[in-house]
Amino acid sequence: MIEKHESSDRALAELVAQLGRIAYGEGFVDGLTPAQWTALRYYARANRFSRTVSAFAEFHATSRGTASQTVKSLVNQGYLTRTRSERDGRSARLDVTEKGKAALAGDPLEILVGATQALSPTARMSLESALERMVRYVAQEHGRCPFGMCPSCLHLRGDGSCVEGRPPYECGFLDEPLEEAELGQVCVNFEPGGNSALKRSFAEERPE
Repeated sequence: MIEKHESSDRALAELVAQLGRIAYGEGFVDGLTPAQWTALRYYARANRFSRTVSAFAEFHATSRGTASQTVKSLVNQGYLTRTRSERDGRSARLDVTEKGKAALAGDPLEILVGATQALSPTARMSLESALERMVRYVAQEHGRCPFGMCPSCLHLRGDGSCVEGRPPYECGFLDEPLEEAELGQVCVNFEPGGNSALKRSFAEERPE
């Protein structure tokens, strides 16, 4: 019985790895490398606090130098634009350009998106929750930031209510107001432990 359980665990891990290999193998499209696609996807999903080279390096589990070269190539090709940070003036924020958004419309990862959409809503939610836990476990084992979104984050303040003098949502880590659209973006300052009711509401409102 124990051997069968261990075999199933390994088989599941290999399936996850195989999906990653498929996605990586489909990455050489429209003149972009898999690393460039990963960066483009990241900056399209990251919130304004996380669209930096160092945050992408952490997310992609690579060195800052390697991440910088990938980002530089995307900026030079017009897929990303670099803006000096208003918070400290030292770092720069990377944003996806219209050219980048057009490229993402033909993202080779869409084959996996289609596979996900073929699942039932219940199966998708269960899979998302399970994969999030797996990613956090692996990140913790390697001493890396887990990344995540506001509805599941310990730092999220507010429940969407309009109280005079206070924004509906706020980041407690940075003491910054948050727009509702930002709740679904990936953040480098994420820490698990957010409002479960808000998380359920957010999940139910996400498009099919």
